[in-house]
Amino acid sequence: MLDTVQELNLIAANPSVRGGRPYIIGTTVTVSDVIIAKLYHDQDSDGIASWYNLTLSQVYAALTHYYVFKDEIDQQIRRQIKRATAVKEQRLGNQSSILSR
Repeated sequence: MLDTVQELNLIAANPSVRGGRPYIIGTTVTVSDVIIAKLYHDQDSDGIASWYNLTLSQVYAALTHYYVFKDEIDQQIRRQIKRATAVKEQRLGNQSSILSR
């Protein structure tokens, strides 16, 4: 008897959507969004599903996708953090100091 391979098609990547980062189909939530919530904000799967209005299947699909493509997604997360830090520093550097008034 042959095994039947079944696949869940819940994750997609498209260069014109979310900068090409893998995302959960039918949402704007990226795999890296789910991973950041899990690893950096210590959210459990139920919390992530609730926060992003996802099903548990969608959350688990994102987690599975992460572990299959961990190195690539870790690089995406590092780039996101780097960009966010640069924007934050730029905004803080552009604010007038209260002491200069």
